[in-house]
Amino acid sequence: MGPPGAGKGTHAGTLAEQIAVPAIATGDIFRAHVAAGSELGRTAQQYVDSGAYVPDEVTNAMIRERLAAADARSGFLLDGYPRTLDQAGVLDELLVAQGRELTAVVVLHVDRESLVARLLNRAQVQGRSDDSEDVVRHRLEVYSNQTVPLLSLYGERGLLHEIDGNGDITEVRERLLEITYQLTPAR
Repeated sequence: MGPPGAGKGTHAGTLAEQIAVPAIATGDIFRAHVAAGSELGRTAQQYVDSGAYVPDEVTNAMIRERLAAADARSGFLLDGYPRTLDQAGVLDELLVAQGRELTAVVVLHVDRESLVARLLNRAQVQGRSDDSEDVVRHRLEVYSNQTVPLLSLYGERGLLHEIDGNGDITEVRERLLEITYQLTPAR
């Protein structure tokens, strides 16, 4: 978990590889639907372009389907989900129905102006329509209002592990790998 630009997508693949599970990123799922020109993709794009979260019912349905896939049966790493308390509740219900539970929630903390700079740079490099300065600042507000409450929820459950996401990619990756080694049971 973490705000937009914290490095979730940058690090998810490496972490998932370390623990031998798939990285499941809602942003990637949304972008695939947009690229395919699906109805879901067109709907999602409207929300993403404005900096708003895609409605829970759409996101929850995609996650439900994805977690039922064969490659996610032995575990998974979620990137960008849950983002709201309602989504966390749906995830809890889904996992209980599947006889599974969350083992850890890792959050990357990055100072606000670094996030804005990272996202504006990403917009130039990747040409992403959801990374204009106004949209970036709006997305950070949405994160503060809708996702930050999850940190308390997962902290109360003893699942939350906080990582300093400031610094270069190598430094942050080392911090994440250190916590991953602590959390991963021997296979």
